[in-house]
Amino acid sequence: MDILQPPGWVRPKGYSNGVAAAGRTVCVSGMIGWDAQGQFHTDDFAGQVRQALNNIVTVLAEAGARPEHIVRMTWYVLDKKEYVAAHKEIGAAYRDIIGKHFPAMTAVQVVALIEDRARVEIEATAVVPL
Repeated sequence: MDILQPPGWVRPKGYSNGVAAAGRTVCVSGMIGWDAQGQFHTDDFAGQVRQALNNIVTVLAEAGARPEHIVRMTWYVLDKKEYVAAHKEIGAAYRDIIGKHFPAMTAVQVVALIEDRARVEIEATAVVPL
């Protein structure tokens, strides 16, 4: 996997501008902050992020993939201000679960998520080297 950082560009914090990778592609659908039985244990934004990231890692493991194989993530949040306010806690959860691996990422504020109690939904794409 190669991180794409154009010369002269400011290095992004917490994500990469681009990633090039070759191998087996693993796509993980949007994961939200509920457990394997579809139960929410918190309405806290960072708590739901932690659970969603754990869910992503669990699905990746089914394909023999690990967090460092993630090449792209898309985060859908209900409230941009809530996301920014939880930055420190989100960062701690991310480092605990994903580590210091920062793929290409996009965060988008949306009007609603399908599950009414969900505060965040995260999609991931991984590429497992052959």
